[in-house]
Amino acid sequence: MAGENKPDDINVPPFETEDLRANLVKFLDSTFDDVIAGIQRPVGNFRWGVYIFYDYDGEPIYVGQTNERLRTRIRRHLTNQRTDAVAMSVLDPFEVFEIEVYPLPQFESLQASQRDYARAYLNALEYTVYQKAINDSQFKAILNEKDPPPPTVDIEVPQSFRMRVVSDDVAKIRSHPDFRIARRSLIISRLAQVISERKVQGGLRRVLLTQAKRLQWLADRRYQALGGAASVERESGD
Repeated sequence: MAGENKPDDINVPPFETEDLRANLVKFLDSTFDDVIAGIQRPVGNFRWGVYIFYDYDGEPIYVGQTNERLRTRIRRHLTNQRTDAVAMSVLDPFEVFEIEVYPLPQFESLQASQRDYARAYLNALEYTVYQKAINDSQFKAILNEKDPPPPTVDIEVPQSFRMRVVSDDVAKIRSHPDFRIARRSLIISRLAQVISERKVQGGLRRVLLTQAKRLQWLADRRYQALGGAASVERESGD
């Protein structure tokens, strides 16, 4: 029948969007020990904490903090409630393969007099996780536009929770090297346009440089995997 199963009639998000939302819910609803209260609670329900995103190579790409619940902040990054990092093409949600969070259960029941200390502790944890991400990165750089301030209090790094948020079906699409190269090129183009239209700080230009290095690495790896210079020589002899 004419018009049956017509794409314009579809009233649900695309498959990849639904997949991300479903896997994000699984991640945020995963239980985590609240060692202070002696109970388990969904990891996304912790109010205070630091999070880090990883790409399809296990490369750390972005570190952030929140005191409004991990669930709220992470969903803003990866769903339609966009943050500045996504809106300005600093962070591409399509590149996020895994998420790691560092909840701070000791600040779940916070007195007003403790707020300044809690913020200082959160800042110190973000700085520590940020520095570790830089050290673990093969590029010695991640996509944060700003560096967190140096810590003003001593901390103990808490237990973390890490999990992938991409299904096997979506991974088959997004992990293809040509898809990743095309997507990275698109994001670089968008970021370069943002820079060209605004008066920006050096941090945003650093992000552009880091993205360019990541694109070059992906393109070179793909080129070498398909034969590199030898493949060009064979084509020239055809």
